[in-house]
Amino acid sequence: MTLTLVTGGTGHLGRDVVDRLVRDGRRVRVFARSPGMRSDVEWAAGDLATGAGLREALQGVDTVINAATCSPIARRGGVRPIDFFRSPSAVDVEGTERLLSLCGEADIRHFLHVSIVGLDQATLPYARVKLAGERLVRASALSWSIVRAMPFYYLLDRLLSGLTWLPVWPVPTTPFDPVDTSDVADHVLTCAFDGQRGVRAEIGGPEALNLVTLARQYQDARRLHRKILAVGLSDAKARGMGFVVSHGVRGRLRWTDWLRRNYLEMQTAA
Repeated sequence: MTLTLVTGGTGHLGRDVVDRLVRDGRRVRVFARSPGMRSDVEWAAGDLATGAGLREALQGVDTVINAATCSPIARRGGVRPIDFFRSPSAVDVEGTERLLSLCGEADIRHFLHVSIVGLDQATLPYARVKLAGERLVRASALSWSIVRAMPFYYLLDRLLSGLTWLPVWPVPTTPFDPVDTSDVADHVLTCAFDGQRGVRAEIGGPEALNLVTLARQYQDARRLHRKILAVGLSDAKARGMGFVVSHGVRGRLRWTDWLRRNYLEMQTAA
């Protein structure tokens, strides 16, 4: 049986990818700084940012799904001024370059790289870092695929939760179609094993909604009452900030359903 290595396998998307690989009866090895608790996968301890443990993790691997990334905004759930000036590249650029090189030495049959929709026009430092990593994949001699996804619901949830202390929320009016990690994981697995290569169809959520509408739906789910100040953005400014609408595969889970699932469970538990 072939073996699939998942980098970033303990993250939100990575966990969903690993779940589906296991469900489909595939051998899975997860590359992580610390081994997890689940016993239905193999664990390879290491760090993509330094390369520690990576060569050993690739031994016997047929397919690599690179879902690892380092987004300070996602980790902290909010934006800080520093995010407009720089973003760390040790994982997304140097780590990707190192991973590609070692995959070549290990004779990996397929390298699938998870990226982000709209990078070509985005201007934030994190987007530039992600684009640099993606370009390394495109230039590689490996048999590769790239799947671009819209930002995830959990990240939108974190960003909006950071506004709860404000009596007025400034929210752009631009359309946006974030997506659930479960839908992205389904698409990633299809692209990993259907035999096709190259830049694959990007994936977004089932609905492209005004960000003001998304924020109001969030408030309804949280039973919050805050005034929303609609902020107009030019198309160029919106694209530069990553507020775009994808053109490709559509996920199935709607934002309102994701909110209901998460916040109804929290309210029931309370």
